[in-house]
Amino acid sequence: MTDTTKKSAPKAAAKSVAKPAVKKQASVKTAKAGLTVTVKQTGSPARTQDWAYATLSGLGLGRMNRTRTLEDTPAVRGMIRRVHHLVTIVEAA
Repeated sequence: MTDTTKKSAPKAAAKSVAKPAVKKQASVKTAKAGLTVTVKQTGSPARTQDWAYATLSGLGLGRMNRTRTLEDTPAVRGMIRRVHHLVTIVEAA
């Protein structure tokens, strides 16, 4: 019997070239220096979904009338918008 399959030439081993580590810039925009937002919890997360309690915990809240001053970032604004019925934004005096 004759072998009818074609044998290919051995491929050269691919050289893995180590690329130098490049620091990537953060894709999330950070807050400008000095911009903060003060949030006060006015509602209770009792009898609500679990995500409401988790979001309040992420904001550093958890008890009634507790106040936190946070960086004014899009992430924090989104969390405030998510639990807008449980918090109020305190105006700077």
